[in-house]
Amino acid sequence: MSYEQPVLPRSAGSIPSRRVQQNWPADRDFRILSIDGGGIRGVFPAGVLADFEATLGAGASIVDYFDLVAGTSTGGILALGLGAGKSAREIRDLYMHRGPQIFPPAWDNALGQIWKFIRNNFVNAAFHRYNRFALERTLEEFFGEKLLGESKVRHVIPSFDGRFSEVFLFKTRHHADYEQDWRRKMVEVALATSAAPTIYRALDTGGFRLIDGGVWANNPLILAVIEALVCYDVPPERIKVLSIGCGQDPFRVTRRMAIGGLLHWRGVIGAAMHAQSLAATNQARLLLGPQNVVRIDPAITGAPIELDDYRRAMDELLPAVAGAVAASRDRVSSMFLAQKAAPFVPVSSTLLTGAKDRHLETATA
Repeated sequence: MSYEQPVLPRSAGSIPSRRVQQNWPADRDFRILSIDGGGIRGVFPAGVLADFEATLGAGASIVDYFDLVAGTSTGGILALGLGAGKSAREIRDLYMHRGPQIFPPAWDNALGQIWKFIRNNFVNAAFHRYNRFALERTLEEFFGEKLLGESKVRHVIPSFDGRFSEVFLFKTRHHADYEQDWRRKMVEVALATSAAPTIYRALDTGGFRLIDGGVWANNPLILAVIEALVCYDVPPERIKVLSIGCGQDPFRVTRRMAIGGLLHWRGVIGAAMHAQSLAATNQARLLLGPQNVVRIDPAITGAPIELDDYRRAMDELLPAVAGAVAASRDRVSSMFLAQKAAPFVPVSSTLLTGAKDRHLETATA
């Protein structure tokens, strides 16, 4: 979309006061599901959720047990899929069967490895790695015309606006202040949160230039916690979080890297994402108490699994699901799956009539 139309920064007109908190039952936990970004590695959290969902019985949906679902990038697609009424198994199967179309694997031979090296190190130095058409077509088939406002659960989905250099959060209508995003198609939100730099072009929409939320909140856990605390009068000790990662790549500074230089530090974005995730998890544990945050993340051995490495994701991350679920089954079942959450009812449009466009869905809101 062109920038010809007049548009203000997302933060313009934000009210300089605290949001009015909504009532929350004193005897009820606020349960959050948070899903990290990670490209095709999202098959791991999809698999974990599918396994847990299978224990709930035929036709059960795991999203019915959470009050808010946050997700970044591939985690945002997962979150939106659950909100759209898709089962976790359907989402896992989408990754398994449509993954090769979205991220076509290189030929499994020497020639393929040579092409992959050239593409990743030379072609990708000046151009995005993939055309977004395959992803967009898949998401259009998966979500159809469904709007964010039609989600069956509250959402917080991060992106980043490169036109005004601001963080950007998509939110459902779970507060009267949120007047805009519920009208957006889920496809648009999914494309915005997953527009990973170097992988896809930025998404021009609504006068904004949006890129992957992973550049500032690859683990959206703390954003979801803040959302609960700001929007509802729920005490921190009653907030419970299930956070699922896509596999963190440990980042160590070698002696060669210590010298400095772009060549040695070109992978520093991995360090930033790893550190942000650790910080978000630790901050949530400090705010809520360590016992209220469950983190499930696969251990990646050897070289990091790239965001588009379909083969390694299927070969290494899918098999890791069973062990991860077994290790956390009792805790997850007792904390999150013992009782369904109350159905989400979006704020009535009658409460929004006559309200001004206040651009309140920002990260500081």
